[in-house]
Amino acid sequence: MANLQTQLLELILLTATSLPSDVENALQDAAEREAGGSTAQNILNTIIRNVAIARKNATPICQDTGTPIFHVRYPRSYSTIELKNIIHSAVAEATQKHYLRPNAVDSLSGQNSGNNLGDKYFPEIHFEEHSGDDLRITLLLKGGGCENVGCQYALPDARLKAGRDLEGVRKAALDTVFQAQGRGCAPGFLGIAIGGDRATSFLASKEVFLEKMGEHHFDPAIAALETRITREANQLDIGPMGLGGQTTLLGTHITGLHRLPASYFVSVSYMCWAFRRRSLTLTYGKAFYD
Repeated sequence: MANLQTQLLELILLTATSLPSDVENALQDAAEREAGGSTAQNILNTIIRNVAIARKNATPICQDTGTPIFHVRYPRSYSTIELKNIIHSAVAEATQKHYLRPNAVDSLSGQNSGNNLGDKYFPEIHFEEHSGDDLRITLLLKGGGCENVGCQYALPDARLKAGRDLEGVRKAALDTVFQAQGRGCAPGFLGIAIGGDRATSFLASKEVFLEKMGEHHFDPAIAALETRITREANQLDIGPMGLGGQTTLLGTHITGLHRLPASYFVSVSYMCWAFRRRSLTLTYGKAFYD
């Protein structure tokens, strides 16, 4: 694992400075759908130019480089203690090189660590052992603006007239979008988890951001709900940055978890248009980025 820190440093740089193609394509498609010369189209075109400039100059797409969230699938031969130490070293080096903004603030003292290393939850690292030989590390950089507008609902919800069913999930998702308006840097993406407890539900709602845009749930009913939520959110005329238009959401992904009989949580995570997601795969001594 001698070169892993260098490879992780490259992963962080790519994630912070270059949107994945599925996200960029979704933005371009949205710009083409908006009325020519409209405020919405102008905003989307400005975003697309910003994406191109950031990639060309290898500079962060957004000044808020977000919370680093690592998902690590590792073979049995790897040590999670060693992997964690290497990830921490790479994050600190990336911060020193200005790939990442120093974002780790102690909530009790108000002190910024200066290197994006905080308690055991910052950066976030999720490990999963598998039986293969490949090491795959996926990084999400989730900004504070979009994190602020995520919501969690305990159904039934009298205010929304939302019951413990898919119709209740739809109402909760659209309420999240409506409450956000332009905050969170629309257009965005929704990750929705149905079930679990309060902690696992929010965790799962972010894990669906690892999926490619355009992919849908294997259950046709859930896939139809994903499409419907995106379509109806785009009828709210919130639009890019909340200034009106047809593009409020670029996509929705839903997952389900087992739950206690007493609980029915619906957790809605919001990801801004700067949907920064990249993966590093190490196989047979070679590194691949996607």
